[in-house]
Amino acid sequence: MALEKITQVSGKGVYVAGNEIDTDRIIPARFMKCVTFDGLGEYLFYDVRKNEDGSDKDHPLNDNRFSDATILLSGENFGCGSSREHAPQALYRYGFRGIVAESYAEIFFGNCTTLGIPCFCATKEDIRTMAAAIEADPSLEITLDVENERIRFGDQNLTAVVRESARKALSEGKWDMIGELTEGEPEVVKVVAGLPYMAP
Repeated sequence: MALEKITQVSGKGVYVAGNEIDTDRIIPARFMKCVTFDGLGEYLFYDVRKNEDGSDKDHPLNDNRFSDATILLSGENFGCGSSREHAPQALYRYGFRGIVAESYAEIFFGNCTTLGIPCFCATKEDIRTMAAAIEADPSLEITLDVENERIRFGDQNLTAVVRESARKALSEGKWDMIGELTEGEPEVVKVVAGLPYMAP
């Protein structure tokens, strides 16, 4: 079965302000003892969202106005720190399907792409414009246009950068290398059968 071609993503947004938001803040290490990634979304940004007794802190993800958000806005070098795959998995399991930030840590960016999460780079000013629009109207729909590298919301239409390799992989449905390998299993079997040293 072919992978989905991700040419655009639409949804409501939420702004989590800050630069250098690292993977330990995205998903604290103590929640990484799971066998699968299922349920990781519950612990997204846990230490900045929750008090020791489990009650909510003042955080955008605890604000009911943004409970349906599927597009995350943030600042510079998002996803820095350790290269844990659990961070993009936690974002995905929480329900995020697109990210807009000023820049990203390299490995985090790659891990997001292999989950089919487009990571757009936008200027600080444009992100602030988007954040203000979302604050004024949390129901505002944002569209991340992967193919054309545009962000649309309300009457605004902004240019944002999607790295060419990721843009191509997403829009052509080639963003999951393991999925591609599985899809090509018949061809792999055929090649293996023709290798003399693989004969029974």
